[in-house]
Amino acid sequence: MSNHDTLRVELGARSYDILVGSNLLADTAKYIAPFVRKAGVVVISDAVVADKHLPTVLASLDGASIAHREVVVPSGEKSKSFATFADVVEQILAMGIERSTVIIALGGGVVGDLAGYVAASLLRGLDFVQIPTTLLSQVDSSVGGKTGINSKSGKNLVGAFHQPRLVLADTAVLDTLSPREMRAGYAEVAKYGLIDDPDFFAWLEENGQAVIDTDGPERRQAVIKSCAAKARIVSEDEREGGKRALLNLGHTFGHAFEAETGYGQKLLHGEAVAMGMVIAHDVCGAMGMAPAGEKDRIVAHLKSVGLPVCASEVSGMHWDIDKVISHMSRDKKVRDGEITFVMTRGIGKAFTSKAMDVDKMRAAITRSCRG
Repeated sequence: MSNHDTLRVELGARSYDILVGSNLLADTAKYIAPFVRKAGVVVISDAVVADKHLPTVLASLDGASIAHREVVVPSGEKSKSFATFADVVEQILAMGIERSTVIIALGGGVVGDLAGYVAASLLRGLDFVQIPTTLLSQVDSSVGGKTGINSKSGKNLVGAFHQPRLVLADTAVLDTLSPREMRAGYAEVAKYGLIDDPDFFAWLEENGQAVIDTDGPERRQAVIKSCAAKARIVSEDEREGGKRALLNLGHTFGHAFEAETGYGQKLLHGEAVAMGMVIAHDVCGAMGMAPAGEKDRIVAHLKSVGLPVCASEVSGMHWDIDKVISHMSRDKKVRDGEITFVMTRGIGKAFTSKAMDVDKMRAAITRSCRG
């Protein structure tokens, strides 16, 4: 019996598998062997992940006689920068790589986004493999080919669509994360239920804490269900022309809060998304689109697993509502000067629209910031 489940992202010639299971890292070489050539691989990781997991991956590569080199970047969002991108690119070029060299992204969303963009750019495109080591990256950022870095103007504004050859999601490595990191990743799991799967959200209400706590059947089921949802949406809309935008539920608000806090440890991405999803349901409830009680149900569940539900919960922040709203105008989802919002008619009924009631939106953001 296989120790993993296999999901397929269907994109024609660029289709690839997502493998989900426990203790897959030790067999990395076996899984990547079909598309590794003599030129070998370059593993990009960050300092924290390299310390915990790089030896396991390298031992597997050595056991299969796969040539490898490593680049380690500082951990944290600040590595998604022009400076780090340039440094990594120059390091890898100095190694004398070839077009058949494979880039391996070993880490969370920051490493995956950075390494993917490096792979998209070097020699006009190298194959790469995602080995996500956080819950957030396993269920979201490692799947779908969005790669990139941040600029002074905002998050993820520089990048490329570049699909991986394989995603290797080892749920056992999540046991090395802090409870806060697990909770932050869980926000993206809950998102899939809120978009279009009310039964999944109801399942999470019963099993969410188990998903966070330990590498058991509940966690594996949550990762598989989330990856399957993402794979389905990406297969239908690779470049976010329509349905893929639903994956941004809560993100327009969340990114604005992240920008105000400087993308640091004060507010993690998943925490910002949790706050943003509550605001989205608050606004849509106030606009008469969503049943008012459903926001309370979402708040109750997110609170039950320890996620923040209001911006007022971020310690030491005195929010400037005008500045928060101004960050939203620089979002990638702006088209023809208008923001496309992910709105909702209730749990599992998300849709996109530009018809946002600005006054009610401002009131909802204010409620979140003032508590």
